[in-house]
Amino acid sequence: MLISRGKYGEAAEHISDAQNAGHPDVLTIDRPGAPGNRKDSIGGLPKVPGKQLDEYPPAMFKEGGTGAGVRSISSKDNMEAGACIGNACRGLSDGEKVRIKVVD
Repeated sequence: MLISRGKYGEAAEHISDAQNAGHPDVLTIDRPGAPGNRKDSIGGLPKVPGKQLDEYPPAMFKEGGTGAGVRSISSKDNMEAGACIGNACRGLSDGEKVRIKVVD
């Protein structure tokens, strides 16, 4: 799936930075693991007013959770990029792999 820098701004930049830091671009869908992964990655971190905590790899993937890159980004970019990823995975089964690529 393609994540546009122009459309998803800060979220795309976070994904790119996380991948450049060694986080994978191929991820395994694991919806049942999402709540635990989210707690492990952002559970105890302080929130920034007017921002949302974004995690990469996202919690809905097996590779998410402990050790995920977390950054405070605009709520708009976080929600829209999350919806893009969620919609692209709709119809795919847990255990399937997807590639996330940031494009201009």
